[in-house]
Amino acid sequence: MDEKEILKRIDAYVGEEQRLRERYQRGDLGRDEEHRRLEDLEVALDQCWDLLRRRRARLEAGEDPDDTGVRPPDEVEGYLQ
Repeated sequence: MDEKEILKRIDAYVGEEQRLRERYQRGDLGRDEEHRRLEDLEVALDQCWDLLRRRRARLEAGEDPDDTGVRPPDEVEGYLQ
């Protein structure tokens, strides 16, 4: 996945997040479902941002950014623990 694809995916996730919030506000979506899906989106966004940062770092270091892959959710989400 190249940088344009990552940014496109980020944009799609942000759009989905906005639509979920709108559906919840209209009453079309229950709080539990909204919360579960928003958590999933947060993890996916964190993975995308992590991948984008690591690809850019590799590029700046003169390395091949295509050698960078998506890290698993527990690795991306667990860095603060």
